[in-house]
Parts: sequence; structure tokens; C-alpha cells
Amino acid sequence: MTAFNRRLFTLGGTASVVAMAGSAAATPTGTFAVSYSDAEWQRRLTPDQYAVLRRGKTERAGSSPLDREKRSGTFHCAGCDLALFASATKYDSGTGWPSFWHPLEGAVGTRPETFLFFRQTEVHCSRCGGHLGHVFGDGPPPTGLRYCMNGVAMTFKSTGASS
Repeated sequence: MTAFNRRLFTLGGTASVVAMAGSAAATPTGTFAVSYSDAEWQRRLTPDQYAVLRRGKTERAGSSPLDREKRSGTFHCAGCDLALFASATKYDSGTGWPSFWHPLEGAVGTRPETFLFFRQTEVHCSRCGGHLGHVFGDGPPPTGLRYCMNGVAMTFKSTGASS
């Protein structure tokens, strides 16, 4: 079975469970430059953004328009507006979530987590600690990484050109 077929098999078997249950961990603990009370995060974010960014949930595959975004620009954290990924590093992973092979320097943090007996690496915004998604080792060159992000956790700022 190829890596891509294994990924689709794994996604098919766990995607609905992950979407309903969310990640094993909520927002990372620690000190971040942007920090609000839970009530203030709820006020600032939409319910879907709050569920993903602050509670570690996962949006339904294929639900984000950012998965189909093709323009040149930058993807930002929906919680604090930190620039996270350049459009030049985005690619179609076939998973239904916006995927990138490299974040902008210093934009994200990672930590290991276990969910449904799977070990994975959670990705969060380095400025506000918001949960963005996960990183996997089955991406394209040059990094071989797939930063599989929740579109609802990000906004997009176009530079006006199509990529």
C-alpha cells in the first residue's frame, strides 16, 4: 500500500471520529505574547474558530475554502493575525485540509500528543498558542513534511496575484 493510500485509509477510518472528538489536547499551556481570558477568546472568535483554536477540535475535511485557495499571499492565524504560511509552500495533499510543506520562520510551535492510540505532532501558533492542526512526515520535497492545518484557524491575505 503506498503512503498516499495508507493516508487515505487512515483518514477514512478516523476522520469522522477526529472531527467530532477533536484533538487529544486543547491549547498548549505556557506564556504567549497574545493571551486573553477564555471568555474574551469566545467573544473574539466565531464558535468554529474557538472550537479549533482554543479547544483543539478539527474541522470537517473539505469544509474550508482555504483548502482551494490558489492566489499568492499569506495565511495568518485567525486568533492573533500572525503570518504563518506563505502560499508558495501550499500544496494539494488530497486530504481535504489546507496543507503546507513549511511554515514561516518562528510562526508555529509543535508538541507531541497521543490520540486514539496514534502518536502525532500538534502544531500551534507561536504568538497566541492557538491549535492549528498537525504535522506529518509524508509531505513533498524539499522538507518531506505535511503541515495539515484547519482552515477555520487561519485567514488569508492576498498579494493580488494567482499562483
